[in-house]
Amino acid sequence: MKKMIALLLCLCFALGGCAQSAPIQHTEEDGGVTPAPVVADSPASPAESFDQLALRLAALPELPEEPNEEVLWAELGALDRDALGEDGYNEAYDKLWQEFSAKQDAYYDAVGALRGDGVDDTLTPAFLAYTLRTAELLFDGASEKNVVYSPANLYLALCMLCETTDGETRAQLLDLLGLSDVEQARDAANTLWRTLYRDSATDKTLLANSIWLNEQFSFRQDTVDRLASDYYASTFRAKMGDRTTDAAIAEWINENTNHLLENAANGLKTNPDTLMMLISTLYFKGTWRSQFSEFATEEDVFTAADGTEQRVDFMHKSVDRGTYYRGDTFTVAYLPFTDGKQMWFLLPDEGVTLESLLSGEAVDLASLSDPSAAEIRWSVPKFDVDSDLDLIPALKTLGVTDVFDKSAADFSPLTELDAVVSAVKHAARVKVDEEGCEAAAFTAISVETTAMMPERLPVIEMDLNRPFGFLITGVDGLPLFVGAVNTAE
Repeated sequence: MKKMIALLLCLCFALGGCAQSAPIQHTEEDGGVTPAPVVADSPASPAESFDQLALRLAALPELPEEPNEEVLWAELGALDRDALGEDGYNEAYDKLWQEFSAKQDAYYDAVGALRGDGVDDTLTPAFLAYTLRTAELLFDGASEKNVVYSPANLYLALCMLCETTDGETRAQLLDLLGLSDVEQARDAANTLWRTLYRDSATDKTLLANSIWLNEQFSFRQDTVDRLASDYYASTFRAKMGDRTTDAAIAEWINENTNHLLENAANGLKTNPDTLMMLISTLYFKGTWRSQFSEFATEEDVFTAADGTEQRVDFMHKSVDRGTYYRGDTFTVAYLPFTDGKQMWFLLPDEGVTLESLLSGEAVDLASLSDPSAAEIRWSVPKFDVDSDLDLIPALKTLGVTDVFDKSAADFSPLTELDAVVSAVKHAARVKVDEEGCEAAAFTAISVETTAMMPERLPVIEMDLNRPFGFLITGVDGLPLFVGAVNTAE
């Protein structure tokens, strides 16, 4: 499988190129985020919004609106030559084009400034090696079930985790990521974020990060600030183990993934021992450069890995001049999106199983041809695949162990409390139809304290359903009103 994933990734890299802030309170004693008072548990309510728990919302880069070419053609078509006259028509026509070109130049200049130099020669091989190592484990043994995951999303989440750890705990994470130190992790995460980010009417790659802090504990301010500045991470403080907090976390994920992963997001739960939760999301929407016609979609047979014949809708179209690669036992080709991205497809020859390709048994990389041009007749099943993965076993196999070990985990950059990662959940989903592809992923890393929890305060109910007294005092504490209520009528 490693050979086959390497093949696809090498092709992709070669041809694809590869809010307002609110202040955080401090304490003089520890210089960290001030713990808030403990409040009684409350039921989750749809009216509760995650922004009510925000200490600091990430200030994301702002790009000018990308001009819409369809709007331009509509405006050009609406010009009345007879009413304007020949000269007036030509002047209005040229003006619309000039305005469109100016907006387009401003948009791409802003995108270029955001991306900077892009992914450098150091990060590309490191990211490729990391993707190979993680994908090899996550796809291992998945011969008859769908698997999907986002290497970029997990990479960003693990970079954030590096920022909150130190010592050997951090070193193991950096080794997996192919990075030398935490400064390089900051640069890598920031570069990936700025390079991938895109938000247009038809094509989107939206990334969001957040850190959710237990309101009962203090945290080191410089680390929280670093997550906000270098990772565009919003900071929230809430009561852990509360259904309202869980609902707010799910709401934040759903808003940033266009609700594609609701079941997985709604399944995330905190508990009173949860020290923090790091969350990274990625949402993708791409429109085919040449869309499939719905009229050409027909039901046909898809033969599953276990031999089962399944009747599904297949999309059909022909590309007059497409690019493909041939190996001894497989073909690789891609469909382009409007913004230059591609979706690659690997098709085993008849009689060759995908499992054998993924295991490397039927792959001879030396047999791979140079890119060739041909008319490509596409028949693509409309599909919707998703995965909900527990990544702890894979991370341990990859050498990341201390972060899960109570006696070894080092979270000193974030807190003085003893802590350990208790869960690493990764959910992803990819949908393909006639218009294009929509996909989303999130990684949620839960960190629990192993120190003794502060004593939970008792819950007292003040149900004023019987006679009661009251006292109103002024700002100086002097009584303004005092009374007794013996009847509510």
